[in-house]
Amino acid sequence: MSVTVNIHRTHRQFTGGADTVQVEGTSVGRCLEDLIRQFPGMEGALFNGKGRLKNAVEIYLNQESAYPDELKKPVKDGDEIHITLMLAGG
Repeated sequence: MSVTVNIHRTHRQFTGGADTVQVEGTSVGRCLEDLIRQFPGMEGALFNGKGRLKNAVEIYLNQESAYPDELKKPVKDGDEIHITLMLAGG
């Protein structure tokens, strides 16, 4: 099963500049595990030290927010995951 992960511009430094990556998995969490297997630097960019997504990271599945329980959302062949960041500042 192939799922496309769309990588936020900020995180492309960890994917060699790739804006999309093909991953395998049955849930968003499993897909992100496969993403991290391919690009280990993504782990620190996405997750805090306790295995939870960082507060600024937002996950969309097929252009709809996956919140809450993002990591448990099931995926199927052809789905798209978008990783976005909530940015703040003044």
